[in-house]
Amino acid sequence: MKNRPQGNFSPRIANRKALHDYFITAKLECGIALLGSEVKSLRWGRCQLAESYARVERGELYLYGCHIDPYEKAFIGHEPLRPRKLLVHKREIRKLELETEQRGTTLVPLAMYFKDGRAKVELGIARGKQQHDKRDSIKRKEQDRELRRVTMTHRR
Repeated sequence: MKNRPQGNFSPRIANRKALHDYFITAKLECGIALLGSEVKSLRWGRCQLAESYARVERGELYLYGCHIDPYEKAFIGHEPLRPRKLLVHKREIRKLELETEQRGTTLVPLAMYFKDGRAKVELGIARGKQQHDKRDSIKRKEQDRELRRVTMTHRR
């Protein structure tokens, strides 16, 4: 048996735009059904979550708009923007369906990563921000950054 390195060396692909555009009220980790060439591309970090979203259809949860680059060395490739099935329990799907029936609420992928060798997607139940909310968030982040900078220089 070969010695395998400890830890997870695959990248965590984050959707930073989602945190800017939405208020995240709850998070859920779910599995994702992928093809072999998609898994290889994900391990190389070749994925974009910026314009993607999830939706409940016919009692199942699907991820739309997630772009996974084709793996160059694959014999049979995959379609980069195909809908992908997300793997969650039925009771969680019913709960998500009730949450998304409210106006202005959507399911947004926040991150894609590997956990114990399996691809996972972190979904967030999100409510859209208005333009003034985005400005408030930016102002608050700048104030926190300035406060950290001042305290770090004060400690020295």
